[in-house]
Amino acid sequence: MEIGPEPVPVTGIARKAETSSGDCSIWLDGGVLACACPECGAPMSIRLWLMVADCFRCGASIELTDEQEQEALRLLREHEEARRADSRDAVAAISPTVLRKTKPRPADRLEPPAKPRPEAPSRAEPGVAPPAAPATIPSPRPRRLAASEVYRGARARVHEIYEKGGTAVFFGNLFRDLPAWLVSLVVHLVAMLLLGLWYEQPGDDSRSITLSTAVSWEDVEGDQGKVNQTEAFEFEDPGARELPNAISEPGAPTEESPDFRPVETPFEVPNPVGRLPGSIRRPTRPAPRTAAGRMFAGRDPEARAHAVEQGGGTSYTEAAVARGLKFLARHQNRDGSWSLHAFHRTPDCDETCRGEGHVHSDVAGTALSLLPFLGAGQTHVKGNYTNEVLRGLNWLVEHQQEGGDLRDGGQMYAHGQAAIALCEAYALTGDEQLREPAQMALNFILDAQHEQGGWRYTPGQAGDTSVVGWQLMALKSGQMAYLYVPSRTFEMAELFLDRVQTDSRGGRYAYQPRGNPTPAMTAEALLCRQYLGWPKDHPGLQAGVEFLLEQHPPDRKEANIYYWYYATQVMHHLGGAPWEKWNERMRQVLVDLQQTHGHAAGSWAPRGRGNPGGHADRGGRIYMTALAICILEVYYRHMPIYREEVLQGFE
Repeated sequence: MEIGPEPVPVTGIARKAETSSGDCSIWLDGGVLACACPECGAPMSIRLWLMVADCFRCGASIELTDEQEQEALRLLREHEEARRADSRDAVAAISPTVLRKTKPRPADRLEPPAKPRPEAPSRAEPGVAPPAAPATIPSPRPRRLAASEVYRGARARVHEIYEKGGTAVFFGNLFRDLPAWLVSLVVHLVAMLLLGLWYEQPGDDSRSITLSTAVSWEDVEGDQGKVNQTEAFEFEDPGARELPNAISEPGAPTEESPDFRPVETPFEVPNPVGRLPGSIRRPTRPAPRTAAGRMFAGRDPEARAHAVEQGGGTSYTEAAVARGLKFLARHQNRDGSWSLHAFHRTPDCDETCRGEGHVHSDVAGTALSLLPFLGAGQTHVKGNYTNEVLRGLNWLVEHQQEGGDLRDGGQMYAHGQAAIALCEAYALTGDEQLREPAQMALNFILDAQHEQGGWRYTPGQAGDTSVVGWQLMALKSGQMAYLYVPSRTFEMAELFLDRVQTDSRGGRYAYQPRGNPTPAMTAEALLCRQYLGWPKDHPGLQAGVEFLLEQHPPDRKEANIYYWYYATQVMHHLGGAPWEKWNERMRQVLVDLQQTHGHAAGSWAPRGRGNPGGHADRGGRIYMTALAICILEVYYRHMPIYREEVLQGFE
């Protein structure tokens, strides 16, 4: 094998070697192995780990032989030795220099000179005199200073700086002598403080809503002390000042109005498809989504937050709803019902909750208590209170008579409220177990309508506005669940509302014909008018809203939960400035009135003495709490009739 010229020990100069075969030359250029392409002669870099080279010009590829591989390794070793030699020569050529001088220590901090160390024996060559020993320099050793000396020294230094340059020089020297890490720390702390102070109050558009329907069972707000017993108020029926002899006994001939003639019911109530179920069970598989009407669209979890924000609700109103639902769940009877008069005797109540109602109707208590759960989208199929809702619905179904009657010895008030609960539960879940009970309850309402269009305490009795409102809402709930409700029933109800109207435009209403108008009856009748088709700009609706808002705004001193329940819905459907003004006061009053201490936390104490028609003393704490929760759910419980944009993009 012929070897080329000896490698030049300078980095960057090509060193070349040829194999003995002469078919390929290998050289090292700047630490890179290379060879010539056997096809076109172009230089190719060798990939050492593969011992392969590719030509960038003609695309030829060669693989090194064992002989060429050994030659390549030899060239690499020579290159490495030359590089190390160059490094040693460069280091030897550098002369040492003094980098910095150390300052001598202050004289007052030096110890006495130490004894000189003995010189080491000289290793000079023979015949050469050893160099003269340099003068011995004592090695200083610091001594400890007392605290008083340190204090005097620092004080003298401060005075010296002040005499030379004043405050500016003093602080300048102080900052100059501070360590870098301390200066950086101070600067970052100041920057964080300034960023913390730079706070921009978010506008109304940036608010967030915290939705809640459940409170932890371990969380009981406030102290567990006794709650003062609520006084029982004397109850007066709505329209207690009505004209005498305006109410007829069942079966007695009614006095006809000169401008109204009785209308015979032009239809027969349809018979049920099957028999009423003894009880219902939670479905084992999810039911298909029902084609429920738009009325219940806001209860969907995906649309609820948007509805609260658009409607004017807050996290405080949602928190009040959650606390109220927890209170109702804690006061459910073992059999699944709720009692207006004995709720404080439930197993989970410590009997400190007072405010029992005077009405002994578990149908009314159960129906009213179910409405807030259903209003928040809590059903027997999904939600945080599936067991409570299932047991409540079961109790209603078990106590329904074959003809659909849900009064259980009570009045049409209770039946209408129970019918609403069954219709809403069916609409929200599509559970076929509820279809028959709901339709039967509607059939009983249809059959109980008086020939002049109204409903009252018993079937066929001449109507009053208070009972009419509950029956119409039950029929509308059934209609939105696509159950059978004939349109003629609504037409007859409109005729009754015309009779209790006390002004020419339809802005004020009485409890019964020829009675005096009241705020509660006006609000209930206006809500019925809205559902029966009055447009938003109807003169009667506008006049009635002005009457309620200007003369009877929400006032905690004149609490009337029954009036608030209906007026809030009327304002919400109307929207605009009236709703904003009403909602701002209504939500604040209810949040402030909610109980926050003791076992009754989350409920509302019965209020409304001196307000006929409030029913607070008759219904008691359960009645007051159920309606208050429904009011705070108004943002999503029923969608506004005149405002399609509230759930735009969510339906």
